[in-house]
Amino acid sequence: MNKPGAAPRHVAVIMDGNGRWAEARGRPRVEGHRAGLDSLQDILQAFGERGVEYVTLYAFSTENWARPLDEVEGLMDLLADAIERQTGTLHARGVRILHLGRMDRLDEKLARSIERTVALTKENTGLTLSVAFDYGGRDELLEAIKEIVRQGHKPEDIDEHLISRYLYTAQVPDPDFLIRTGGEMRLSNFLLWQAAYTEFYSTKVLWPDFGPADVHSALDAYTARERRFGTVASEA
Repeated sequence: MNKPGAAPRHVAVIMDGNGRWAEARGRPRVEGHRAGLDSLQDILQAFGERGVEYVTLYAFSTENWARPLDEVEGLMDLLADAIERQTGTLHARGVRILHLGRMDRLDEKLARSIERTVALTKENTGLTLSVAFDYGGRDELLEAIKEIVRQGHKPEDIDEHLISRYLYTAQVPDPDFLIRTGGEMRLSNFLLWQAAYTEFYSTKVLWPDFGPADVHSALDAYTARERRFGTVASEA
């Protein structure tokens, strides 16, 4: 049981509202995604200042392939641009970068850039930033089960610990706190296994407008909660 006041070790974020932000300004949807990247460095710094050790961002889901082609291509270009422009700064700050999701459907050049970034930062000991790109919770579980079968594990040997070892998130703890911007109240196929006891927080602020002050507001809300993990509340 976690007492109120403790900072979350791992925060996951569903970055929602980019398209609505752009449409409200008469701009292409991809411009909302671009704007959403502008304050990323400041947001990560705000999390780090509050003692957060792991941040996981939901950047592109397995379902997002069904979006208009120009938006999908724009998102791919944005990721490539973000890798080029931001990796150096993040690496200098000691951030370790991980990729969560499939690689087989990404452009070969983009896939290589992701692999180089992960390799470059793998020894860093600061905040761990996981980027979920071409990620889906159900797809992740299916791939984990297939690999468990391929490895020849007996049914009686399969438990929660074993399954967790075969997930994309094997290198990070389960999230303590999940923030969703844009006002929606659903997981959208994100970290379905890992979020079993994650505290949920929804804000109407659209992701491009979400800044350090919003980070602190969200974390303040988390620290006021008591996580019970199925037990009864503690007595004063």
